[in-house]
Amino acid sequence: YMTITKYGQCCLLIEINNVRILTDPGRFSTAQNDLTDLDLILITHEHADHLHTESLETIMAKNPKVEIVTNSGVGKILTELNIPHTICEGSTAINRSNLSIEAFDGKHVEIFEEFGQVQNTGYFIGEELFYPGDAYTNPRKEVPILALPVSGPWCSSADAIKYAVEVNPQKAFPVHDYLLNEEGTELTHTIFEAALKGQGVEFVRLRNNETKEFYG
Repeated sequence: YMTITKYGQCCLLIEINNVRILTDPGRFSTAQNDLTDLDLILITHEHADHLHTESLETIMAKNPKVEIVTNSGVGKILTELNIPHTICEGSTAINRSNLSIEAFDGKHVEIFEEFGQVQNTGYFIGEELFYPGDAYTNPRKEVPILALPVSGPWCSSADAIKYAVEVNPQKAFPVHDYLLNEEGTELTHTIFEAALKGQGVEFVRLRNNETKEFYG
């Protein structure tokens, strides 16, 4: 099983097989700045709600042994800041502490034409969790748990629900919903929960700063 804590937009603390992984430390959360004993940081793309370099530098100062794993688009930014990192993109994979991290490049969902189009790399973590970043990438393999984007300037409920149905995970939980207010979050989660239940997918509500255990 894994334990997942959600911070802000798409920043997740994932604890699996005694490995502590952080995803996408963005500008909509600061709680990640206080974390210690991190092993890996996965960064899917360079948008500020997924990569906040000041936060990343704070995290690195408290976690001097942490390894950053990302793609070439983010890597260019990190290189300019002299931040060491490992490239894992396309359809490559790495293995850390007997835990596989598999890359799946996918097109960032359109905001408007080419606006905001950057390299986006999703990551399949330990054959348990698929985190696609801001893309509707289908890894075309069994997905026990899906981190599902549910809101945003590029995200419609219909498209996101269709994506979840296509991937067909056992469980899905919401990410990319920080900009919703309380009422919006409740409404959106209710819609996804009801729609996916009818498709055989369990939608597990996860709020900002909440921790839950997931059994694949």
